[in-house]
Formats: sequence, C-alpha cells, structure tokens
Amino acid sequence: MKHKSLLIVSLLFSTWLIAQETPSTLTLQEAIDYALINNRSIKNAVRDIEAAEKQKWETTATGLPQINGAVDYQNWIKQQVSLLPAELAGGTPGTFVPVEFSPKQSINATATLSQLLFDGSYLVGLQSAKVFLEISENAKIKTDLEVRNAVINAYGNVLLAEENLNIVNKNIEVLEKNLFETTKIYQNGLAEEESVEQLQITLTGLKNYLNNVKRSKDIAYQLFNITLGIDLNTPISLIDSLETLTLQNISLELLEADENIENSIDYQIAKNQEESQELLLKLEKSSFLPTLSAFINGGYSGYGEKFNFANNNQEWYGSSLFGVNMSIPIFSSGMRSAATQRAQINLEIAQEELTETEQQLKFQISAAKSDYQFAIEEYQNKQQNLNLAERIEEKNQTKFFEGIASSFDLRQAQTQLYTAQQEYLQSMFNVITKKSELETVLNTLNY
Repeated sequence: MKHKSLLIVSLLFSTWLIAQETPSTLTLQEAIDYALINNRSIKNAVRDIEAAEKQKWETTATGLPQINGAVDYQNWIKQQVSLLPAELAGGTPGTFVPVEFSPKQSINATATLSQLLFDGSYLVGLQSAKVFLEISENAKIKTDLEVRNAVINAYGNVLLAEENLNIVNKNIEVLEKNLFETTKIYQNGLAEEESVEQLQITLTGLKNYLNNVKRSKDIAYQLFNITLGIDLNTPISLIDSLETLTLQNISLELLEADENIENSIDYQIAKNQEESQELLLKLEKSSFLPTLSAFINGGYSGYGEKFNFANNNQEWYGSSLFGVNMSIPIFSSGMRSAATQRAQINLEIAQEELTETEQQLKFQISAAKSDYQFAIEEYQNKQQNLNLAERIEEKNQTKFFEGIASSFDLRQAQTQLYTAQQEYLQSMFNVITKKSELETVLNTLNY
C-alpha cells in the first residue's frame, strides 16, 4: 500500500511539472522566447543542424584511417581435386593422378587498415559539408525570424479580438439603453415607431457581429497556441495590451536603419546556394584527377579435416600485405566534360538568382519601410477620426433625445463610430505587424 501511495504522489508531481512547463500568462516577448524553443518548426530546424553536424563528421571520417575485419570459414562438402601427371609420383607417363590440395575445412581471419592518400572529391566534400552546415544554420535563423513574426501576428490578433469584443459589448450596452429609453418615449406618444425600429436594426446587427467576434477570438487563441507549439485548447492570458504594444513599436529610427542587404538572411541563403554550385563545379573538375590510397592487412589462417579450430594444438599461419592503389581517369567519352559544363551552367544560374535576390531585397526593404511609415501615419489619423466620431455620436444622441435629430441621423452617427473603432483597432495592429515585417527583412532583431 505504501508503494502505491508513493507511485500516486510521483505521478501527481510529474503531472504538476508538465503543467508548469506551459505558462498561463505571457507578455509578447515571453511568447516569442517560448516559441523560439517550443515551436515545432523550430525544433525541426534544430534537428536539421544536428543532422548537418553529423553529416559533416561523416564526410570528414571518409578520409581518416579505416579498419575492417573479416572472418571466412569454408567447409568443402565435396572437395575439389586437381590432376597431376602420374610420372611425378612414379606412375605411368601420359596418365594423371587426382590430388586434393587443401584440407576439407579452413578459417581465415584478417584485419585491414586503409587510408585515403589523395582524392579531389574528398577535399571538395569537406568544403561542401561545411557549407551544408551553414545552410542548415541559416535555415534555422530564417525559421526563427518567421516564427517570431508569426507570434507577433498571432499575439496581435488575440489582442485585437479581445479589444473588439470589449468595444462591441460596450456599444451593445449603450444601444440597449438607448432602445429602452426610446421605447418608453414612444409608448408615451412622444416619439415615432421608426425611431425604435432604427435602433432595433442597429442592435440586431451588433449582436450578430458580437457572435462572429467571439468565434474569431477563439480561433485567434487557437492559432496563437499552435504558433507557440502547445495544445490549441490550453488556456493562456496575454499581459500586454494592444495600445501599449502600439506605442512601444512606433520607432522612427527604424526607418533610417542601414539597408545593407548582406545582413538579410535571404541574401545569405542565396549566397550559400551559389557556394554550393561552386563546390559542385569543383567536384566535377576533381573527377579528372587520380585517386591514391594505401592499405595494410594482417591475418591468420587455420586448416583441418575436422572442426578443431578451438583446440590449443591447432596450428595458425600468419600473413600480412601492404599495397598502394592509384586510379587514373583516362577516357570517359566526354561524360566528365559534359558533367563539368552542366555544373558551370548551374553555377551561372545560381549567380543570376543571387543578383535577383539582391534586387528583390532592396525592393522589399523599401516597401516594408513605406508600409511601416504608412501604418504609423494611419494610426495617428485613425486615432483622430475616432475622437471625432465619438464626439459626433454623443452630439447626435443628445440631439435625438431632445427631438432635434432623427433616428436615421443617430444610426448614421453610430455606424460611423463603429467603423472608426474598427479602423482604429486595425491601425494599432498594423503598426505592430508592419514593424515586425520590416525587422524581419532587415534581420535587425535582438533576441
């Protein structure tokens, strides 16, 4: 019974530890830090680097000393015979005597040490393994950038949905109050029925929109969890507010950031591709060179008519051999030449793609800066529009209940306010995401 209790306590403690691994509250930076470790794409990118490191050593090891052993056991079911002239054994000339030259059973055990002395393809392979590792590391950096950008978008979407939900609920609360008061006024014969109907239309539309906002919020949370690399139904609370993040992400200095495209990870990846094609060209050229290797082996052989090789009196015969092998390519009917020319063409393609990448990056940086600057300007504009729309709606409410403005005027002012609210929220979201996109293309992140 005591052992069962300990087991239950151990399981509960393990469950508690697992639960602690998933945070319940997150700032945006904490979300980014968490995703850069736990996002599934990040994990696979780390595994790719580990695989590249193993492949690098695998390539290196092919040029290092290799030792191989072999054990060969033979048992003649029907022994092979050779015919010797009979006169060698004092027999009749012109006749032959069947002779068995080897015992029925034999064992040979050998060990061979081989060493590659020169191989052009091996030297190229070492360089290629290094470049392949760089490609994997750059791919990891690109994945980090993409995940960071995805987390910022997902975090912003959740905040946008939460703010939207709060605003819609407040609007419904105000509208229900207006409808209640207008209905009372209508029942007292001091207002037209159209005024009540106009408010009912607006309220019905808002409630329908509220249901959509709630669904959107649930989806936003699920997408956020997936981006972080946790179960999509895990409850998480976000600490930062949309307005706070917007103010933190207004950075005019970023618009003056250095546009050195060599810092961009896309440029570095394109450069890796060019280097890969250069190495493939070197590899094809190395096929014209000879290869040189050496080996030395040693072994023992035992023979017998029966399987007595484990006996102490079994005789063993040692042997050893040293050799050097040189392979010289002479004629391939143009195959090596065609392969070299094809590699040269592929290198030229990679060089053109690098130039294209440079041009595209310059354009992307320029466009990203323009989009970010517009997002800042749009945010300031939408903030002013919201203040104006709130004042207009308040004035129309006052005029409506004083009988100066019609229900249509009030509904128009309310609709204008709702639109201004949505545009303001979207403008804040745009500031955050456009800055992230600019940082991504510039690769100026500190994390």
